[in-house]
Amino acid sequence: MNMIVVARTVSVCLATLVFSTGARAQALPPGDIHFICGYAAGSGADIIVRFVAEKLRPIVGRSIIVENKPGAIGNIATEYVARSKPDGLTVLVTGANSVAGSAHLFKHPTYDAAKAFQIAATINRATMMIGVRKDSPYNNAKELAAAMKIKGEKASFAYANPTAKVLGALYREKAGLQSVDIAYRTGADFLNDLASGAIDYAIPDNVQAMAQLRAGHMKILGVGAAERMKSAPDIPTLTEQGYPMDVRTWWAALVPSATPKATVDQINAWFAQVVDTPEARTFSATIASDPWVTTPAEAQAYFLKDIGRWGDYVKIAKIEPQG
Repeated sequence: MNMIVVARTVSVCLATLVFSTGARAQALPPGDIHFICGYAAGSGADIIVRFVAEKLRPIVGRSIIVENKPGAIGNIATEYVARSKPDGLTVLVTGANSVAGSAHLFKHPTYDAAKAFQIAATINRATMMIGVRKDSPYNNAKELAAAMKIKGEKASFAYANPTAKVLGALYREKAGLQSVDIAYRTGADFLNDLASGAIDYAIPDNVQAMAQLRAGHMKILGVGAAERMKSAPDIPTLTEQGYPMDVRTWWAALVPSATPKATVDQINAWFAQVVDTPEARTFSATIASDPWVTTPAEAQAYFLKDIGRWGDYVKIAKIEPQG
């Protein structure tokens, strides 16, 4: 009798296991998964997307294809995913802070970020930084501010994306400067002007800043996050130097808001497996970003708050919406 009970118990457990495994397998329909990158192949963004794709392939057990759709500050790729089928096979892997800012950076956005997207998984958090040429006499943000006050309206700083302009504007405001902000198409485009002294300082992103620092071409005076980056603990924050701010960039996987919860949860679990590995942490450290694992609900709440923050950022930085 006991053997019959045991056999039945084992059968029930096996059936439950098979059903559970099958349910997980059906969270996404069959087919290749497409990671959409809003920037050109070989860019810093592309490097991050391809690293995650490579590490996810053996976990997912299917092909992950990276598609580059550059243009309009990443908005072409963002709109493409917003209009894609909500089945989990098309995923926008990008700086979610840029998507949050889209409602304020464009006069007539083609989608409502708050309603169009669900954050399926977070990847990392980072920030922009303040950099000067390698032979600059300034060694911290206060020394730079003192010199720029003397230059007045002749002082200048370079930026290549909206987040960098925001950080530069906050530093200018809190330090009481009159620095003129100069836009460049990419971060690489302002390097020669920085080295020659044509511009006084720059606001590079974390990827460019660390690459230039390691190559000995730039000194980094401070980071825009309120707390020191775990991946770059030796670089002080602007906050601790007397210029309080918390300007964050953060990477995430976004899917259309109508994507089923089971699919979102599966994507979240896959990304968490990659982000929490020693190899991923080492990769993140090379670009001064801190790994960040959250639930979809936590990530979505942060996303909605970030959309609100960008409304203030655009006013502070006096960014003229495009389009």
